[in-house]
Amino acid sequence: MTSDAMNEAEMDDGVVRVKEPRLWQDDGWTARVIKNMDDEGWAVEMIKDGEPEPALVGPWTMGRDKKNPKPLDSSAFNTLVKTASEVLRRHEQQLHAALHKKLTVNTESGPVSVTLDIVADEYDPHALLGAYDAAGEELARLRVDAGFKLTTASAQAWLEDDFRRPG
Repeated sequence: MTSDAMNEAEMDDGVVRVKEPRLWQDDGWTARVIKNMDDEGWAVEMIKDGEPEPALVGPWTMGRDKKNPKPLDSSAFNTLVKTASEVLRRHEQQLHAALHKKLTVNTESGPVSVTLDIVADEYDPHALLGAYDAAGEELARLRVDAGFKLTTASAQAWLEDDFRRPG
């Protein structure tokens, strides 16, 4: 690695930071400019340290010669980190929403919140069905099949059956 401004590696607190025209590593992220296999252009991939797959892959700008990619720089890297972080955040929110459902059923004694928390265990997938009163006190909690569908009708039926295991 050369020590000119475009090809540099810094080391702070034992952390290597690479800043090359097609490869930047800093703040737990790696940006790599790669050949776009779909066309004749270039792409950039953003990989979070420790992750096997890129969080983001997108088109990258051609340089002035219209042949080679534009070199990475601090501003572009920071924008890519922000964008890739947002992609990961949205993915985590979608995953959370898929694994944790909550709805409210109105009963004679007041509203009851019914939750379904899916435990995506590779060997023992299951879900926990819970019921909570308006004050947040647990009324019931039991293990159900991971494929249990929480709907207003299934929650209502469970409440009306005195929290017995759904059939």
